[in-house]
Amino acid sequence: MIKVLFLIHDLGQGGAEKVLVNLVNNMDPAKFDITLLALFGGGVNEQFLKLGIHYRTVFSKSFRGNSHVMKLFSPQTLHKWFVKERYDIEVSYLEGPCARIISGCPDATTKLVSWIHTELHNMKKLAHSFRSRKEATDCYDRFDQTVCVSQGVKEDFCRILDFGKPCCVLYNTVESEEIRTKSQEAAAEIIEDERIKLVAVGTLKESKGYERMLRIIKRLREEDYSICLYILGIGPQQQLLEKYIEDNNLHETVKLLGYKTNPYKYVAKCDLFICASFAEGFSTAATEALIVGTPVCTVEVSGMKEMLGNHNEYGLVAENNEEALYYAIKQLLDSPELLIKYKAQAVKRGMMFCTEMTVHAVEQMLLSI
Repeated sequence: MIKVLFLIHDLGQGGAEKVLVNLVNNMDPAKFDITLLALFGGGVNEQFLKLGIHYRTVFSKSFRGNSHVMKLFSPQTLHKWFVKERYDIEVSYLEGPCARIISGCPDATTKLVSWIHTELHNMKKLAHSFRSRKEATDCYDRFDQTVCVSQGVKEDFCRILDFGKPCCVLYNTVESEEIRTKSQEAAAEIIEDERIKLVAVGTLKESKGYERMLRIIKRLREEDYSICLYILGIGPQQQLLEKYIEDNNLHETVKLLGYKTNPYKYVAKCDLFICASFAEGFSTAATEALIVGTPVCTVEVSGMKEMLGNHNEYGLVAENNEEALYYAIKQLLDSPELLIKYKAQAVKRGMMFCTEMTVHAVEQMLLSI
């Protein structure tokens, strides 16, 4: 049996965190002895780990400035303190501190894997959690295999580092059948009226573009479009968004529903999923929307054209700016037949995100190294 360690920052509400839980829960326990190590405990996704997955944390909860504190110590020292045991394969499941720690593995027989979840765009951002750009380059060069969640993420990462080591694309694991089953549950918060129901899912943080989404909703409401936006998630921008909703009298038009362990039942009962993010890797939330048959309208971020087609076959992709997203949403609101078409296409595209296929691809990658 192969001993595999997955290291992640925490098991909070983010997409990568949920995807990792999905992955380890579905890997073959006869082939892999899996340990999931989180730097910080207390994440909402801890509760979903199956029995048999060894789970431990380094710190009970996150603390401010943790990445700067870790930079005071070498990768080798952090690895010795945090990882402790020997594994056949060690996986850094997020960029930055996790990659830095795993790169400090002293055992030449242990295979190292780095997972890249988002476009980093430039060396400054890529090296943010490292002491220097050289340390970042040296760190990533230590990995035997790098995995990217989309072709766009791979191209971005390889361009920044002029990367020549093995690098592949593996799509995120989602619990497709469980998602479909849970999507059928009742969702009392979704108001049954004649309005077009829009939905967005994700942490309430700046990179998700919620501020521009609210400005678009305000504009559409002023133009007498009959709509309601439901937002699922919590995060640092919550008070800012609540203030904008109050200041602009949007409390009947925008509903902040908070974090939900079953977001699928809400997404399935809405007419259109919206992504306004400034950056993504391969959006888990958009994937889940397709699985439950909800059309997707998104700005162009990494992975969306792979997901929805280069010519908007399976959903509508707009340029990544506020005006373009406004006109894309408006186009769908003005064309009920287009919305019906994309609902059918969403169901068709959702079939490609099969749990068994994505897990098998990861297992084959791990066995091959």
